[in-house]
Amino acid sequence: MYRFRRLRRDERIRSLMQETRLHPKDFIYPIFVIEGQNCKNPVESMPGIFQYSIDRLDEILEQVQAADIGGIMLFGIPDHKDPEGSQAYAKDGVTQRAVRYIKQNYPQIYIVVDVCLCEYTSHGHCGMVCGEEILNDETLPYLVKMAVSLVEAGADMAAPSDMMDGRVAAIREGLDQAGFIQTPIMAYSAKFASAYYGPFRDAAQSAPGFGDRKSYQMDCANGQEALREIRADIEEGADIVMVKPALAYLDVLKEAAMTFDMPLAVYNVSGEYAMVKAAAAKGWIDERKIVLENLTAMKRAGARIIITYHALDAARWMAD
Repeated sequence: MYRFRRLRRDERIRSLMQETRLHPKDFIYPIFVIEGQNCKNPVESMPGIFQYSIDRLDEILEQVQAADIGGIMLFGIPDHKDPEGSQAYAKDGVTQRAVRYIKQNYPQIYIVVDVCLCEYTSHGHCGMVCGEEILNDETLPYLVKMAVSLVEAGADMAAPSDMMDGRVAAIREGLDQAGFIQTPIMAYSAKFASAYYGPFRDAAQSAPGFGDRKSYQMDCANGQEALREIRADIEEGADIVMVKPALAYLDVLKEAAMTFDMPLAVYNVSGEYAMVKAAAAKGWIDERKIVLENLTAMKRAGARIIITYHALDAARWMAD
């Protein structure tokens, strides 16, 4: 009889046999930046997460630097919103100014910028709108302008999350024409129309003003379609492809890892974070053990990059 327990007998042999290892460099930490002065606004549905004005960013950036995690992902929240999302690609937009501040003061931090219009449009949708229809092709030039503007400000990577068809090819062409041929694109490729995004919409003030996003985000029932979306983004020039959310879609992530020889990212989204925090606050779960188990599952399923609000806590626990 083969005895599996021989290789589980104590911590020394278990460590030798461990197949999947987490490292702080696996993590990207999302940060929300708002207009104003001396602002650090708590996101009530996401304990421990805040909206920062640029003059308060040092507080979180110093933690990011000390944790030695892989990078940050920026989400900007402007005061002014309009149907075209003009602050998304304004040279003096809040996100552009935040990028320049971080690049000047923390040049070693890797900056990923979310490329989407939902935080900047008055209607809260990710593209241009006609009536109640979200327009695909008409949106692409605006996404290109946003990506180029943020990379000009100093962003290291563009991450389009809008789910408009053809946006990766359009952004790749726009970046190349602007001279940024070395800037990678991490595409939100299999982004599902998920109920797990609720707390994020509080944090980013990006809830749609009408309807929902099911005409452009994916049906949660469709795994094979997710693979087609990923393949299309790879063919359009994506350097990294993403599955979002994480926990309910690890089957999609695993299938993608087995199908495509490409770096994969996964987004451990706000609702997943909030549920862990809420249960931990009640004493129903061990937060540290649950978080590290969840993140390990994401890496085991094939993620090379894990975007997570747990990044700073996880890095600290792993260093203990």
